[in-house]
Amino acid sequence: MTSTFILQTGTPYPLGSTPKSNGVNFAIFSAHAQKVELCLFDDSGHTEVARIAMPHCNHQVWHCFLEGCQPGQLYGYRVHGPYQPDQGLRFNPNKLLLDPYGKSIFGQFQWSERHYAYDMQSDDEDLAKDSRDNALDMPKSRVIALAQANTQHPDIPWADTVIYECHVKGATRLHPEIPTPMRGRFLGLCHPAFIDHLTRLGVTTVELLPVHYFINEHFLEEKRLVNYWGYNSLSFFAPHSDYLSSEDVGEFQHMVRVLHQHNIEVIIDVVYNHTAEGNRLGPTLSLRGIDNVSYYKLQHQQPRHYINDTGCGNTLDLNHPRCLQLVMDSLRFWVETMGVDGFRFDLAAILARNPDGFSSNSGFFRAILQDPILSQVKLIAEPWDIGPGGYQLGNFPPPWSEWNDRYRDIMRRFWRGDHGVLPEFARRIHGSSDMFEHNGRGPHSSVNFITSHDGFSLRDLVSYQNKHNQANGEDNRDGHSDNFSANYGVEGETRDPDILARRLRQQKNLLTSLFLAQGVPMLRSGDEFSQSQGGNNNAYCQDNEINWLRWEKYQNSDNNLCDFINQLSQIRQQFPGLRLSRFIHKDNTPYTITWLNSDGQAMSKENWGSHSNRYIGYLITGLETPILCLFNSGCTNHKVELPICQANTKRQWRLLLTTDANVNCDEFQYISGSLFLSPQSSWILTTANEPKPRQELSRD
Repeated sequence: MTSTFILQTGTPYPLGSTPKSNGVNFAIFSAHAQKVELCLFDDSGHTEVARIAMPHCNHQVWHCFLEGCQPGQLYGYRVHGPYQPDQGLRFNPNKLLLDPYGKSIFGQFQWSERHYAYDMQSDDEDLAKDSRDNALDMPKSRVIALAQANTQHPDIPWADTVIYECHVKGATRLHPEIPTPMRGRFLGLCHPAFIDHLTRLGVTTVELLPVHYFINEHFLEEKRLVNYWGYNSLSFFAPHSDYLSSEDVGEFQHMVRVLHQHNIEVIIDVVYNHTAEGNRLGPTLSLRGIDNVSYYKLQHQQPRHYINDTGCGNTLDLNHPRCLQLVMDSLRFWVETMGVDGFRFDLAAILARNPDGFSSNSGFFRAILQDPILSQVKLIAEPWDIGPGGYQLGNFPPPWSEWNDRYRDIMRRFWRGDHGVLPEFARRIHGSSDMFEHNGRGPHSSVNFITSHDGFSLRDLVSYQNKHNQANGEDNRDGHSDNFSANYGVEGETRDPDILARRLRQQKNLLTSLFLAQGVPMLRSGDEFSQSQGGNNNAYCQDNEINWLRWEKYQNSDNNLCDFINQLSQIRQQFPGLRLSRFIHKDNTPYTITWLNSDGQAMSKENWGSHSNRYIGYLITGLETPILCLFNSGCTNHKVELPICQANTKRQWRLLLTTDANVNCDEFQYISGSLFLSPQSSWILTTANEPKPRQELSRD
């Protein structure tokens, strides 16, 4: 890159580095800075070739235009101002800072004491500003020119959506059919072998764990571990470098475009609640050194300390208009330029917390709702955090959907055999209208899941009573302790065929509940292969085969659940009554749901109140062929009278699917009368297409 440029005024908008035909415009917000220097580096990123004081500041935005500058130029900022931590001011021009709007990052981040704005050997951070330069250990922002996304969004209706949550690296790192340079990267996710797998499962929407550029925490580096999940963002615009096979950020756009061509949406998990700069003793890498007071929530009485509603050391302040602008600009960039179809917001309650608490009318929600781009994409909230009033399930406004942990927990408890859970089990299958209907939202507001990246895998949920997180280096203190799991006789791996059969049946029962419930089903990547993580329910720092999908091992395994999930997906598509956009209530939809007791009659108050009852069935009738779903979570056979279906004069039913491995559905196409449900089993039936002689299905 040339180091000879002509400095011009430039413009304060847009923020970031913007290539033009004859140069590059640079703009950065800082309300409290006294001086901002643009630092240019050679192609190696090791040598600073120019340091330019940005001469203009309009409306708290520092800006300039460098005629002759071109895409590919490496740069960073040094920001001058008071170093007064007791006032929340942490300026230190010795620290090279990443551009918050940088869209490409060059080089690897290296942990060093030089990243800290204070002298770590001093007892008083207020007086001890560190004078060492950190540029050699810092990655650099890189000027790039990106065209708008050239893709056609699939626009899958919520009612038809099936989400597949996966990790960019872990999904394809060990896939034998994907070329090595593409494995574990964005390009691996759009390889035909992986797309065929998604299509086989009936997936419509891939939800990727964080793809924003992130770094490892220092304490993990000391343990020789890494932040595998990626919830430690340092940039909200740049894709994570390790997921690229080259320096071309356009690989992400290519991935999205190819997935769209196969009618698969892309949702990305975004972390706008905190950054990698940590607490008051953390490093100064970007926002902290640019304008700490504007970007972070500080304790009012002691502004040297951060409000820590995230558990990660700091909390972004979306009540500040410039911080809100940063997030909104980032979201629009990922839709308009990178082509994504929506977002899952980590710890989303934080984003809507005003000074007086969470508000469904917060500035963030209003900004999203009025935005002509963002209001039209899929928006999914993780509706909780550890701050005051942090649990907000059901309180997000339209058009938001929410991860429903109430659904997750009750499904686990029902199939584990807990007593007294039938009423809530039915409410969750119904779509959780008690949580979402109060403000006019529909069943798709509930994103239903049994497992996710955070917690046990589906296999471990039925194999471990307790968590086993010793590999994380925290003496098994990390991760949730209340998992509503069971091991069915042996903790962990076993060769006992009876236990293995029971565990496999329970996995199928949980998956069946997922696809039969109103709302949006979400699969955790790896559960289709019955993947085990060895009982680790917090594998955030395991960049190894604990997390990576071992394709060759799984594809030929007796525990492979891909075909079973394929069947469930087909049934869900075949019966629109399973995926409605409105809640089913008496006389208000074309569909009717009838909850059934063992006699094939509508559930009574006594049935609902029976503490020991672990059977329930329901019948959905409407515009199409009826569907009958039966669940027995008890440990004994359960005799059930099949209901009389008015749509079929012969009162016969056809068995579509059961989790009982000893039953061949093809042998029971026409059944009526009594049905004996085996222990811990699910059954899906529909009416027979033509009358046949009666055949009983009974099991002793």
